Amino acid sequence: MYDVIIIGAGPAGGSAGLITAKAGKKTLIIDNDKSITKRAWMENHYGVAEISGPDMVELGKKQIKKFGGEIIQAEALNITKSGENLTVETDQGEFQGKHVILATGMSVALGEKAGVRTKAGTEPRVKSVYDVDADGKTNVEGIWAAGTCAGVSMHTIITAGDGAKVAINIVSELNGERYVDHDILK
Repeated sequence: MYDVIIIGAGPAGGSAGLITAKAGKKTLIIDNDKSITKRAWMENHYGVAEISGPDMVELGKKQIKKFGGEIIQAEALNITKSGENLTVETDQGEFQGKHVILATGMSVALGEKAGVRTKAGTEPRVKSVYDVDADGKTNVEGIWAAGTCAGVSMHTIITAGDGAKVAINIVSELNGERYVDHDILK
């Protein structure tokens, strides 16, 4: 049983996984290795002179693993709810969790199959996005969404921030109080 299962390891899902793993929450990221970030080159990401999308994704995965997060390569096929828990069915087996974050980039098919409401997208080439509240919650209890699929700009720095925001909200909910993660220079 995971505290948080994240679908997608691009900037939104990866940032969410970094926050939840560092907060000590049992975290699983399911990644199909199809992130559009894998085709990107970035020179507009604050604090980074320049980086390729593949390098950014791999660096993010290393950070997540450093804090105990698990990452598997699999295709998520369905999400079902049983009581208070969610089951994510993949082509590599099933995984149970308390919360699921959809960080599926430009695709909303998985969430729609699970009953998550969508609305029209506003980004170029993004037809539909999940209908989320300000915290990232969808209409299905326990399912959240972050990044492009949640309606934010496709820029990696924005999707990464949105993933972190959603993760902070989940950790806060799990802890029963507002969670803050500020490291101090050593």
